[in-house]
Amino acid sequence: MQQLDIHTAVDRIREDQSHNQPLAEDRQGEALNLTDAQKAASVNGKNFYIESYGCQMNFSDSEIVASILLESGFGLTKNYEEADLILLNTCSIREKAEQRVRNRLNTFNKLKQNRPGTLVGILGCMAERLKSKLLDEEQIVDIVVGPDAYRTLPDLVADAGDGQKAVNVLLSREETYSDINPVRLDANGVTSFISIMRGCDNMCSFCVVPFTRGRERSRNAFSIVAEAQELFDRGYREVTLLGQNVDSYKWKHPETDETVTFAQLLSMVAAVNPLLRVRFSTSHPKDMLDDVLHAMAEHENVCNYIHLPVQSGSSRILKKMNRTYDREWYEGRVNAIRRIIPDCAISSDIITGFCSESDEDHAETMSLMRWVRYDMSYMFAYSERPGTLAARRYEDDVPEKVKKARLQEVIALQNEHALARNQQFVGKVCTVLVEKPSKRSDEDLCGRNDQNKMVIFPKENYQIGQYVDVLIESCSSATLKGKARGLAEIG
Repeated sequence: MQQLDIHTAVDRIREDQSHNQPLAEDRQGEALNLTDAQKAASVNGKNFYIESYGCQMNFSDSEIVASILLESGFGLTKNYEEADLILLNTCSIREKAEQRVRNRLNTFNKLKQNRPGTLVGILGCMAERLKSKLLDEEQIVDIVVGPDAYRTLPDLVADAGDGQKAVNVLLSREETYSDINPVRLDANGVTSFISIMRGCDNMCSFCVVPFTRGRERSRNAFSIVAEAQELFDRGYREVTLLGQNVDSYKWKHPETDETVTFAQLLSMVAAVNPLLRVRFSTSHPKDMLDDVLHAMAEHENVCNYIHLPVQSGSSRILKKMNRTYDREWYEGRVNAIRRIIPDCAISSDIITGFCSESDEDHAETMSLMRWVRYDMSYMFAYSERPGTLAARRYEDDVPEKVKKARLQEVIALQNEHALARNQQFVGKVCTVLVEKPSKRSDEDLCGRNDQNKMVIFPKENYQIGQYVDVLIESCSSATLKGKARGLAEIG
């Protein structure tokens, strides 16, 4: 399989830019931010409202759904009480996420009683996992749509409007929505997400994603670059490339059979403009190879931050989780990151109390944490998900009390490491992309540095969207605080 020459790809990008031509010819419409969408009149006299739960992929999918509905004549509202169609884009990763959605449906049930004809739809992973069962258990639900069936939503809404229950949860091996230009919902106009692939082929025994999002498929590389270019032209200064496992991205050119790897895609997006920061999520340790690390080191605008979920520090538990790597391999990947990108920040996912986890297994997780010293982690007690390999093969035999006690130990250690990592920035100058006003004071601005640390500093005359050099004066385990030294020189 021949890889696409990266220099040829980048040259083509620059040539297309110089002629002011689009990089992909099959994109749907123009991207709208929320303000534009609100101003757009509803062609069919109806408005929709959408809420998203769970991971960044779900929020990205909601932007695709919004684009499809706007194209079909709906208007968009931020007030569900004004909506004719209410959509919940759901998550099935943990039981708590599903329960939040069910509780939210109670609110909308009262609205439906007062406004007959209002339709309620469940989208995403929960829709795919529970399918028609949702229609039986939640009588309020009119529409159930899986992640690969969003194009059929206008027809399903029409069917539901005629009094039918409408369901489409068919999974696809081809659908990537690469021709749809997402509406930027709740956008700050500075940072945005770009979905580069869909589905997952990693059958981790604890995870429902392969069953709810289907097989892995990569999106057209040039459509990704086109979306990045468009965002930059509209004033955005940072994009995050999204996928369940971005390192396994591989797109084959339909005419030449040449392939684009994730390392090459990073270089292609970085070539859009030096002022465009590039991030990505999520990586899988088995696929995080040196070519990606070298691409990061080569391009200053690819941020030095990697989310590298370990889940457990015990090789025995990793095998039971079907993670297809052991502790030694993971440590080798961390060593490679430290060697090739010395100032790279690393975050992780950690699960406590997985099936048969012993005190010794837990101690191995704690020892790995002490060795890596993560900048940040997402930490959870194991929650068995119906239909997963673990639910079918293993007994969920760690008592809930033990799971939670181990989780608290993990959280306490992570907080200690996060503070220590942040303290290393005190006295140094960081380049910060200003994203928004601080939550605590309108007199302060905030944004992230290269290592994904949130930085807060006095507003003075600086503006959202600018790159600012900030001298870090103090920190907590979650944020850095400092004072601006002036606009940063980029590129």
